[in-house]
Amino acid sequence: MAPRLTAQAAALRVGLMGGTFDPPHYGHLALAEAAREALELERVIFLPNGQPPHKPAWEVSPAEHRYAMTELACASHPHFFVSRAEMDRPGPSYSLDTVRAFQRELGPDLRLYFIVGMDSVVELPTWHEPDRLLEEAQVVAADRPGSESPDLEAILGAERRAKVQLIRMAPLGISGTDLRERVRAGRSLWYLTPEPVAAYIEKHGLYRQGEKNAQG
Repeated sequence: MAPRLTAQAAALRVGLMGGTFDPPHYGHLALAEAAREALELERVIFLPNGQPPHKPAWEVSPAEHRYAMTELACASHPHFFVSRAEMDRPGPSYSLDTVRAFQRELGPDLRLYFIVGMDSVVELPTWHEPDRLLEEAQVVAADRPGSESPDLEAILGAERRAKVQLIRMAPLGISGTDLRERVRAGRSLWYLTPEPVAAYIEKHGLYRQGEKNAQG
């Protein structure tokens, strides 16, 4: 869990990175590091969802498994932390609620950056109160070199597009869906996710064909 920030830390530049992290992988870590360097963030806080609003509960692994794997993935980075904020809040995990919770705890001078991948930012119009989110935090999206970028102005509209900051990150073609499929097929996760995460998946029998994610 991320150490509790205090009022004295109100000038911090903090990145918030939500997601299912089912499982976390090097793509997530590369995005967080790209944002940390580009925006000069003191820390990036990973926020595993409790119940993602865009997915039914049966499509994701239990939150405690996802939290444990995310902690393992972030353990070696001195500026990466993991928070239970979205897991422990009842109901759907709305990004706006998370941003407001951090602002209430730390004060209005905290500079918050909400970090998302390009695949997520194109869905921004479907999010809960997206315009409020854009007002209360800087939304940051990763633009991967070598990949074709979507026309964000056409998707989001000019006003929303102007409020989204783009950063560059390494072109890592890794996704949680791919990793889950590899496990079901009995294939290796080497060099796709940190070794402790792969060991956790094996130990708890996650993502195996015909087995429920809730096992273990």
